[in-house]
Amino acid sequence: MTVHSRDSVEPVTDHSHDNSWSANLEKPVHADDRELVLLQAETAIEKTVPGNHVNLVTHGDHGHPKTYLFGHLDAAYGDDIDVEYVRQCGCGGHVTRVHVR
Repeated sequence: MTVHSRDSVEPVTDHSHDNSWSANLEKPVHADDRELVLLQAETAIEKTVPGNHVNLVTHGDHGHPKTYLFGHLDAAYGDDIDVEYVRQCGCGGHVTRVHVR
């Protein structure tokens, strides 16, 4: 496992999105750090304007997002979001769509 300083990791986004968009959480640094995936997933949701969705594309090394991501997002955002599993990518990653209310 490669250790990365979170300070050196590029942010998932640097602006608010008033449209539907995708957040890439499947880089090598994400494979090594599930907590980083959760933190950047929260950032992606917070940077998505209500009425839009963000596709969280997570690294396959963490397994199905239902096992670690869904409950985390539900606890953090409750009824402010809707979470929907879309599909597994050919590369092994997973796409989860989060609709922001």
